Amino acid sequence: MSRQSTENIFPACDVPQVSEAGVVAICDAYGNDPHRMLDILRDMQDRYRCISPQIMTIVARQTGLTRVAVEGVASFYSFLSLTPKGRVTIRLCDDIVDRFAGLADVVHAFEDELGIKMGHTSGDGAFSLEYTPCIGMCDQAPAAMINDIVVTSLTRDKAREIARSLKSGETPEQLVSNRFAELTAHERATRMVENNIRHAGAVLLGPVPDNAGLNKALDLTPLQIIDIIETSGLRGCGGAGFTTGKKWRFAAGAPAERRYVLCNADEGEPGTFKDRVLLTERPHLLIEGMTIAARAVGATEGLVYLRGEYAYLRELLESVLEDRRARGLLGKQIMGVKGFDFEVRIQMGAGAYICGEEGALISSCEGLPGEPKTRPPFPVDRGYLGYPTVVNNVETFCHAARILDRGAPWFYGMGSSGSHGTKLFSVSGDCFNPGIYELPYGLQVRELLEMVGGQDAAAVQVGGPSGTMIARDSFERRLSFDDLATGGAIIVFSGERNILEIVEYYMSFFVHESCGYCTPCRVGNVFLQKAIGKFRKGLADPEDIDYLKDLSATIIETSRCGLGMTSPNPILSTLENFPLVYSALAKPSNDRVRATFDIQSAIDSARKLAKRRSYIYDKDFSQ
Repeated sequence: MSRQSTENIFPACDVPQVSEAGVVAICDAYGNDPHRMLDILRDMQDRYRCISPQIMTIVARQTGLTRVAVEGVASFYSFLSLTPKGRVTIRLCDDIVDRFAGLADVVHAFEDELGIKMGHTSGDGAFSLEYTPCIGMCDQAPAAMINDIVVTSLTRDKAREIARSLKSGETPEQLVSNRFAELTAHERATRMVENNIRHAGAVLLGPVPDNAGLNKALDLTPLQIIDIIETSGLRGCGGAGFTTGKKWRFAAGAPAERRYVLCNADEGEPGTFKDRVLLTERPHLLIEGMTIAARAVGATEGLVYLRGEYAYLRELLESVLEDRRARGLLGKQIMGVKGFDFEVRIQMGAGAYICGEEGALISSCEGLPGEPKTRPPFPVDRGYLGYPTVVNNVETFCHAARILDRGAPWFYGMGSSGSHGTKLFSVSGDCFNPGIYELPYGLQVRELLEMVGGQDAAAVQVGGPSGTMIARDSFERRLSFDDLATGGAIIVFSGERNILEIVEYYMSFFVHESCGYCTPCRVGNVFLQKAIGKFRKGLADPEDIDYLKDLSATIIETSRCGLGMTSPNPILSTLENFPLVYSALAKPSNDRVRATFDIQSAIDSARKLAKRRSYIYDKDFSQ
């Protein structure tokens, strides 16, 4: 999806001191490899504050692509810009949890102190102020990114203090510490963001011995490793729950001269932040799990796709990789084993929720716009660069390392039937103790609410916007693959919250984050969002309820990827579990004309809201 302003797709973008030699040097640093296009453009953005026509022309020449292809990538990601950004870009998280936590007051404080409105850049080019979707800090909202520095638990007064400090000449890093350069990478990360580990379970957040799983994997054949993972009952922890061992077995069995292991660290689902904590506290365990997977499937290269919102963790992860190389745990002949070679690099994202879908993630790693791929073939047969590829998320790889250490029966014995082991729950919203809870699968929602101090909850969003919203009469349901499946997000809402306000926000989120490839998702979700707006304004009639159901079913049936297939869930789950909210607002239109949709107007709105132009081509979350 093109995420640039539709008012200025081809701006003058007058960036001073754009040096051809400088642009060429950045391209050379990545071997002029078109597959590294996202890295190249991120570096251009950091250096020149936008991707100008001049830059795109030079990059196209250096990488052997067309200018249109380069612009297609530059216009897709929200952290890349075709228009100049300020030297300091402040991105305020616009998630519903942040809104309920006082975001409006924070916005007004920044606008007042900086003298600019949201979505604008100051005349002197010093500051840009903008909204961004969930940045993975819902347990300490409101939050913001200031360049790559994260600030949390914002208030009106704290926002004013930050703005004044920046105007006085302080760097974003100095907001963290005046001795920022002297801090270790881990200290920098934890000074910015609280981990809020509320309950450490037996698998991931309790005591973890160093490389115990990898040591044991060295004494096993690849097929034995896969057998252990499959016997353990481990399923993908990103939400879909595909059996991890089967995925590894398929990749290992696909005929190919090389294979890849990719870690999906792009947890963009609003309300999810569990991987953020693992990346901070268990980064070695993650790389250990990837290394075990590499041995199992015969891969020699791996990538960690780190979401752009977690750029503050990049230095920490790079230091972990360097440490492991120095200790013989990564690189050539790992731990002295001839033929066991595996290297990992960090691939940064640049602000695109759709890249959490494994096909879109692979496209992004290949230097393309992050658009889902047509299936079949599946990644285990034909993935990154056309080779068999294992894609799992952070939590899954960490579990795999622990299973190799403790054994399949140990892991299988925790949790419930069909949902084995523990799960990290990211809890936020209207509760006293938001944070991370590592608990066995199978506990009731009510039990979790008691732990987090959410006894006054009237609604709980399980699995983020693409999941299910349940009411009090469903709090006895269990968190498991067979009942309420979740990638980790648990958002608590009290009775003071407006259910339809939450639904309308989630639909606006899906409209914004659609890649725009297929019409049902690109246009259909705009229709749904407009329909919810009618309910909120008191303009809906009973027929609109059936309309919501029918259109939702069409979008689910005809969308190309997991985003479209799950995007109507905020509406469908609330229609099922909060029917009175809709029926109370739907009134028969006896003496008024029923509001109808103008399809061309809706398509135009879709293009605008999804940040697309007509010249841009028309174009499963299984971790």
